Amino acid sequence: MRRDAADVFPLPVSAVLPAPAAHIVEALDPLLTAARRLRIDQVIAQRSRAVVPVLDGLIDPHNVAAVLRSADAFGVQEVHLATGAESFVASNRIAQGTERWVDVIAHRSAHGAVGALHERGYKVYVAAMDGSLRPEDLASIPRVAIVFGNEHSGVSPELAALADGACTIPMRGFVQSLNVSVAAAITLAAAMRGRPGDLDETQRQLLRARYLLASVPRAHEILQEQLRRRGT
Repeated sequence: MRRDAADVFPLPVSAVLPAPAAHIVEALDPLLTAARRLRIDQVIAQRSRAVVPVLDGLIDPHNVAAVLRSADAFGVQEVHLATGAESFVASNRIAQGTERWVDVIAHRSAHGAVGALHERGYKVYVAAMDGSLRPEDLASIPRVAIVFGNEHSGVSPELAALADGACTIPMRGFVQSLNVSVAAAITLAAAMRGRPGDLDETQRQLLRARYLLASVPRAHEILQEQLRRRGT
């Protein structure tokens, strides 16, 4: 997909909330239907930070958007970006707004990405044809990050050298590789299998506030008016 297509947009990094989460929930929660509130609570209850996809140099907006969509579908809360020469852009038609529901976290380098994940206790594996692990093996690793590389050149040598290992999807046919968005969907589904939601109450409240901001029409205007009345 062309990066200059009409529906392509720069992938935004998740922003800080404009007010304390409790204030946002108090102002906006009553404006939702009971069915929408229930759906938000159900989604949050199943969200996990145990599995993290890392995008390393993806350039196709279709692929970037498809990974976002898979992350949301399988309950993966964070998507990390190892930024390179090209900025990350996504197809609005494919993403379907899923960038609003997951945390997009950018790192300035491969070293920065792997270092930050290691500090948080993640094992980092690259998706590669010669990996020793299969996607189903990842489900037993408490905190795991999987790096998906550029559509043509794969994971950068720098990032691969910093990783803890590699995982691969076994092939039974004549083809020896899959589109990166398909590989990401298969891998994330397997890595998340059997994992419960793992957000603590503070994280759930922050996420609830974000989801309310994304769900209520004119949410920021309503919030500012509520805060003005409170003198906050």
